[in-house]
Amino acid sequence: MKTINKSILSFIVILCFYSLAEKSQSQPVVGLDNWFNHEVNAKTGLPFHYLWSDTAWSGYSRWGKIFTDRGAKIIPLNKPDYASLSVINIYIIVDPDTTTESKSPNYILPEDIKAIQKWVKSGGVLAILANDGPNCEFTHLNKLISVFGMAFKHVTLHPVTGTEFEMGASKNLPDHPLFKGVSKIYLKEVSDINLWGSAKSILNENGKVLIAENHYGKGYVFAIGDPWIYNEYIDHDRLPESFDNLRAAQNLTDLLLSFTRIR
Repeated sequence: MKTINKSILSFIVILCFYSLAEKSQSQPVVGLDNWFNHEVNAKTGLPFHYLWSDTAWSGYSRWGKIFTDRGAKIIPLNKPDYASLSVINIYIIVDPDTTTESKSPNYILPEDIKAIQKWVKSGGVLAILANDGPNCEFTHLNKLISVFGMAFKHVTLHPVTGTEFEMGASKNLPDHPLFKGVSKIYLKEVSDINLWGSAKSILNENGKVLIAENHYGKGYVFAIGDPWIYNEYIDHDRLPESFDNLRAAQNLTDLLLSFTRIR
């Protein structure tokens, strides 16, 4: 009788373990880089710019809320290695620092590339939102993204003067999940992307690729040459009502979540 009870108890423990494991894996985790992009506010001494915690126009707090409203957990991520990447499903890298933005930038190194490539190949979802030529560290970033058949160009497209928002408008949008229900987006000062291999264009303007993607191994890579949907331009605080950046941000969130191995 005692043997049976021990067997039943062991079975219950195993069931509980797998139940907890399944529950922990039912919530996607989205890591936003705070290593390659590690700007510090000179007045406060605190990290800022393209962070979940940054609620000013320079932050991604509103995009973070879109993720959490869909049941995801958002976290900052320090230097990536395979162990830290293994606890997240989506990894977002935005505008790696130049020497103008940081006295000692954390450049993307070969060991970082190796860890990220391995993680994507095994099912990770990587989103890279760069910037235009003068404002992004492309030398090391391109070493990473070239693994996935892409390279950002050192250029500035869609220059915008003041509040002439139409100068940054993209209207001829293709049939892609990113643009479902979207008629016009705002992209200010963006770099375009060279593609090869299995990488594909999502948005092409006059022969220049502004947004791209690649299904790599079991994973997915999204790339755009602009931080794009930070708080200043995600909604209509500044943008006219005719722009659909918020809807596009929601679509991008759904797109990235759809490629995680959590359904």
